[in-house]
Amino acid sequence: MTRFAALEVQNGNLIETLNSLWRQLFEKGLVDDLLIPQELPSGSNVVQTLVSNIDKLESPNPLAPVMSVNSARIVSQMTKVTPSPKKIGVVLRSCELRALIELVKLKQASLENLILIGVDCFGTYSVKDYVKLAQDGSSPADAFIKAVKEGKEDPSLRQVCQMCEYPAPMNADITIGLIGIDFEKSILIQAFSAEGEAILEALELKDSPEAEVTKRDEAIAKLIELRTKKREEILEQTQKDISGIDNLMRTFAPCVDCHNCRDVCPICFCKECFIDSPTFEMESEKYLGWAERKGTIKMPTHTLLFHLTRMAHMSTSCVGCGMCSEGCPNEIPIANIFRLVALNTQKVFDYIPGRSLEDELPASTYQERELLNVPEKL
Repeated sequence: MTRFAALEVQNGNLIETLNSLWRQLFEKGLVDDLLIPQELPSGSNVVQTLVSNIDKLESPNPLAPVMSVNSARIVSQMTKVTPSPKKIGVVLRSCELRALIELVKLKQASLENLILIGVDCFGTYSVKDYVKLAQDGSSPADAFIKAVKEGKEDPSLRQVCQMCEYPAPMNADITIGLIGIDFEKSILIQAFSAEGEAILEALELKDSPEAEVTKRDEAIAKLIELRTKKREEILEQTQKDISGIDNLMRTFAPCVDCHNCRDVCPICFCKECFIDSPTFEMESEKYLGWAERKGTIKMPTHTLLFHLTRMAHMSTSCVGCGMCSEGCPNEIPIANIFRLVALNTQKVFDYIPGRSLEDELPASTYQERELLNVPEKL
């Protein structure tokens, strides 16, 4: 069930047109609340905001090229204990939607009473870079949208965005389609569910010409091709950088055991991490003994084990959002390393995280065809 409708852009102003759309969702009773990125009054950042009063819908901008948090974590916080009693519209990027689907399968979130609104994503800057761009007083979002219209690729976008093969959202009730569309004139609204179709009916939108749909599909395919090529280049270099135990240890040497990467990851949800458990609370004699045997030991001692454990736990569900690298104070390329490991792990199980609620989690199911190439004796 898919329906395509056209939303006319008012006076060539895309942001204002979308703002009108968000307001109509409230006014027509299609949502009671809206979780949407809004610009801070300073203009220096964009943060997810839960809006319950339409008058507080002051500066929504889900097209701003920055993502300070993977919002699947926010939805999990809101719905894990009990489903929402009110109808909430949730505006998310592709990686956020995919992470949310994984969390639902892991029983860490509920989709009940949620209207999922996906937005095509052209990529994001790091928060630090976005703040720098905003310091000159102009809007980074406006400049970014202008560059997208002109077909320009910005090499300063986060690397995970440059190699993301999923620019178009999956599993949304409705999707705001921008890729391949002349969005000075109109944008494509796609409905993928009965709830999505009801929204299009309530908004009284006309069906989009089939040519526009085809144009978008072709543009998405081309973008995926470019990003896949970039992914291969980046991950090939990453493989070289971490090949062998010495290079791996050298790469993770700056780790200070802060666990920021874990805390911002949308997939890591354990209330007590194995690494934080009493298993790793050692007596002083342990450290002294290790140092005496080896002559020297790196402190903290378990940083590499921490990262390897995290990879083993969540690589099949990693959506490549890159929040781990964003959270690292020492700029370790965690996201690239996890992307490399996750890509290989997911290929083994023919699994794409966030593709469908019907896809069973590899870690919780077993099929006889899996791991056929593992030797009987290791």
